[in-house]
Formats: sequence, C-alpha cells, structure tokens
Amino acid sequence: MYGAIEAGGTKFVCAVGTGPENLQQRAQFPTRTPDETLPRVIEFFTPYLSHLKALGVGTFGPVEVHPTSPQYGTITSTPKPGWQHFNIRKALERALHVPVYVETDVNVAALGEHRWGAAQGLHTFVYITVGTGIGGGALVEGRLLHGLMHPEMGHMRIPHDRARDPFPGHCPFHGDCLEGLASGPALAARWHADPATLPPDHPAWDLEAHYLALAVVNLVTLLAPQRIILGGGVMHQRHLFPRIREKAARMLAHYIEPLASDTAWETYIVPPALGDNAGILGALALAQREATS
Repeated sequence: MYGAIEAGGTKFVCAVGTGPENLQQRAQFPTRTPDETLPRVIEFFTPYLSHLKALGVGTFGPVEVHPTSPQYGTITSTPKPGWQHFNIRKALERALHVPVYVETDVNVAALGEHRWGAAQGLHTFVYITVGTGIGGGALVEGRLLHGLMHPEMGHMRIPHDRARDPFPGHCPFHGDCLEGLASGPALAARWHADPATLPPDHPAWDLEAHYLALAVVNLVTLLAPQRIILGGGVMHQRHLFPRIREKAARMLAHYIEPLASDTAWETYIVPPALGDNAGILGALALAQREATS
C-alpha cells in the first residue's frame, strides 16, 4: 500500500491505496499553518503505517524538488503564511518513519494523467491547473521537467492590454503575470463575484479564454508538447475549452502544421481524464515510481 498527499493552497487531500480502482481511504481538510495541518495528516496515516511502503506528496510551491539537495522537500517563497522555508518531507518522515517523496502538485497531476489518464502513451505533454493559483507541470521525453528548479508556468508574462482589461493583476509577486490575470482569485477580484456564479455568456469568460490561449501558444512554441491538459477548479467551466482552442488556433495562424485543422485542437487541449483526482492519484504514482525505482 502507498500513501498520497495533495497539499494544495486551500485544502489537503490524503489517501492510501494503489491506484484509481483501489483508493481505500481518503480525507480532506483545509490548508492552515503547518502546526495546524500536519497533525491531521499524521492522524490520518497512523493506522496504516504497518502497511505503507512510501508516501508521495504533491505540494504547492515553489518547493525544492531535487532529491540530492539538502533542502529537498522545502517549500520556499510561497506567500502562504507559515509555510515559507518549511521542509514538509522531513517533518513527515520524522513523524511517520516511511520514505517520503516530494514534487509539485502539478507535476504529480501530470504523473497521474500519464499513468492512468489523458496522457497515457505520450512522452511529452503539459498539465496546467487553473484554480486558486495557476501552475504547470511537464513530462519531456518521459521525464518530469526540472532544471534550476521546477517550472513556474503560472508566472509567465503574457500580453496585458490595459485598455481592454484595466485590472492590475492579483499576484503578490508579479501583479499581472498569468496567475495574476487568470486564476480563480483574479477572476473574483476583477469581477467582484464568485467565478462559479458567472453565467457562460459573461464577458469574464472570453477574457479568461484569451489569457489561457496566450499561455497555450507560448507552451506550444516552447516545448512542442503532444497534448496540453487543463485542469483545476476554473476549468470546471467546460465552455472554456472550445473558446481556448479557437483563440489559440487563431493566434498560431496555422504555423504549427500538426495543429492546422480545427479537429486537431479538439484532442490537443483537453480536460484531465482523472478529473479532480489527478493530483491525489499522481501523488500515489510518485510514491510507487520512486519506491520501486
């Protein structure tokens, strides 16, 4: 049996099992400070310790993901109170006495989709989550993309026409980066409403699709992924998908030949096949992969 944690900006999800057909137990609770959150995590896993081979963690970031680093598992410059420079891996290993492996929440979601979901059989693809924040993970030639650190796709700078959209942006670090313009909190702050309550014909969604299409075009030209998967709470608005596809196709102007037809885009920008379970199942896949490698 393996353990999995999806440590999100708003909630923690914990589970034990071996895959989509065998998630034996699961719990969810709000993300608060480490002193408030970790005891609930430890309480959840304690009954299963004699059966756990390893624990996979997909966490909000930025986080140190290089296993050779002495800071492996340390959440770094997050604006989330109490989590700055907190080593979640060491804290969990000390408490649970099982191997703990850490990745970003979006990288583990990519692993989950590769193992069981919409990226099966692909070797190079991108997973983007659009929710409380915006993040992206990439598998390139079968390996998670790491370099100086993990990708921070949500903080790419995209064109911001202030005449069309005078909203200054919501990111505490960069203002009008992609996350600052198109995350759930950015939508709420710009339109003074819960995005989930906005009807499909609200102007919010055309602007949102525009920003996400810009991000897609940047990723297509940078990484040439075989597919782009868009998940997260904002993408529950399924009417966004045809808008994003149409806008991205128009922006690329048939330059990328494999994407020159409208039908190609229908299978190129897709929702996660695992739905909202991509993150927790990806953390499970991380534990299995690392424990058996």
